[in-house]
Amino acid sequence: MAMECATGQHGDHDVYAAQCPCRAMLDLLANKWSALAIGALEQGPQRFGQLQRRLQGVSPKVLTQTLRRLEDSALLTRTIYPAVPLHVEYALTDLGHSAAVPLGLLRTWVEENLDNTPASPCRPRNT
Repeated sequence: MAMECATGQHGDHDVYAAQCPCRAMLDLLANKWSALAIGALEQGPQRFGQLQRRLQGVSPKVLTQTLRRLEDSALLTRTIYPAVPLHVEYALTDLGHSAAVPLGLLRTWVEENLDNTPASPCRPRNT
């Protein structure tokens, strides 16, 4: 369902339209590391190392890129505290908290329905 652009900078917002700017935000939020980082930050501000431990399997490079994209899209803030060594925290913005709601529902759906999918590693295989 297309929505009229509130700023008037372009036509309708329609994620199905190839040139719609909505696509960039959808791409960002559909990325697994973005969805997981937003979920981890729902618990409150965290430092880089805390996020990396929570998001098992993410490389420092990919986490840095993900956090930068989320910050550039105003979904999170990066606060630097002057200390030795520097203390940097990441926190969700109001926009980030609003994105966390549907992403949380998606994560819950995945956890609850994994066993019902044919490719589930938890599902017994017919031999």
